[in-house]
Amino acid sequence: MTTQTRPHTASADTSHTAAYRMAQDPKMPLTDVQWVLGHAFLSTTQRYLNPVTEDVIAGVLAFHARQLLRDPAPPPAPGYRPESLRILFGGNQP
Repeated sequence: MTTQTRPHTASADTSHTAAYRMAQDPKMPLTDVQWVLGHAFLSTTQRYLNPVTEDVIAGVLAFHARQLLRDPAPPPAPGYRPESLRILFGGNQP
């Protein structure tokens, strides 16, 4: 099945959102998303792998929160100014 060009509509927005969410699910193979969308080429489906900026920021913040719960930040290496590290990385650097 080939992808056809259609006018952009509200249902197209819904389709894009659904495709993006499916592509972000680690348990959903991209080839399955390709099949659902009817894309002839996997490269067409791969565009849904491009992250949204807000999602990247939320993911990075969540990662850092998990890391702090697991392992407190190590002390800075000699020669680094703790106040500079606080400005650059936030948190409770020594």
